[in-house]
Amino acid sequence: MDHELSLLLATAGSVGLIHALAGPDHYLPFIALAKARSWSMGKTARVTLLCGAGHVLGSLVVGGLGIALGWSLGGMEALQAVRGDLAAWLLLGFGLAYTAWGVRQAMRDRPHRHWHTHPDGTVHEHTHVHRAEHGHPHEAAAGRRITPWVLFLILVLGPCEALIPLLMVPAAQGSWSGVALVAAVFALATLAAMLAAVAVGSLGLARVDFQPAARHAHALAGLTMIACGAAIWLGL
Repeated sequence: MDHELSLLLATAGSVGLIHALAGPDHYLPFIALAKARSWSMGKTARVTLLCGAGHVLGSLVVGGLGIALGWSLGGMEALQAVRGDLAAWLLLGFGLAYTAWGVRQAMRDRPHRHWHTHPDGTVHEHTHVHRAEHGHPHEAAAGRRITPWVLFLILVLGPCEALIPLLMVPAAQGSWSGVALVAAVFALATLAAMLAAVAVGSLGLARVDFQPAARHAHALAGLTMIACGAAIWLGL
């Protein structure tokens, strides 16, 4: 492997790592949803990998088509910018919808007291939650199935802006093996960074006493996605 390609691969790995950690949308939604939906670490990792793979693959398809069709770097970057805006709006919209649903769940989950009088004259009170007793399991199951796929769609549309220029270097030299290596290193670095950030965040959150705010977990997850969508839209 020549020195230039080695340097390019090191750059691809570094850029993949930095771009994933610098974008909170790459890990905060997974951490928040895993906590709200009580996902196991295994499921959280699987969802993160699925969405991360879709995220990188989306940009690889755009880059591959651009190279094959002879698009300019500026043209591909313009397309990536449109994809980024669309992903931001989708994440904002999903976050708003999820927050509204989370607030509704929190209202239904609000504990309240009832007094009971027994035949022997004993009077006592007890606290209960309507959602736990009268919830709709099919609604919860549908939400569990849909949520990861919505995130997947959003991440597929979200561009890896730094990947396209890296691919253009070996493509300009006619080195398709170089293109494949750069793409593979960038993808592995991105996925590794996402998994590490989600694992660290989830383990850290597990140490927090979340019980007082447990019924607001879904609403908080929705607000997290809104914040991430706003950050993308503002270019932060």
